[in-house]
Amino acid sequence: QVQLVESGGGLVQAGGSLRLACEASGRALSSYTTGWFRQAPGKEREFVGDINWSASTNYADSVKGRFTISRDNAKNTVYLQMNSLKPEDTAVYYCALRLGTNYNYWGQGTQVTVSS
Repeated sequence: QVQLVESGGGLVQAGGSLRLACEASGRALSSYTTGWFRQAPGKEREFVGDINWSASTNYADSVKGRFTISRDNAKNTVYLQMNSLKPEDTAVYYCALRLGTNYNYWGQGTQVTVSS
């Protein structure tokens, strides 16, 4: 049984920073790809970035240069460091685990609100 638990969301002013964590149980994140997604009210869920088994990362253009994904294998946790936050970054952020082609497991999400 795989479980993903996000934490670290909150309210921050524009220009500020937050670090989200995605702690996993049931699978070693170091063996798979972990993705971060977000969904703002009234909008579709969008890809933020991911980190694969070799710790190679990819980012959406909208967050490139501001967000960084990293992984602590000992803690089986993936992080999303978010800097220079903008009001348009406000959303519920989810982490997800991809075992093959699709993302198979999702966390419950954590709210990030950026005030202007």
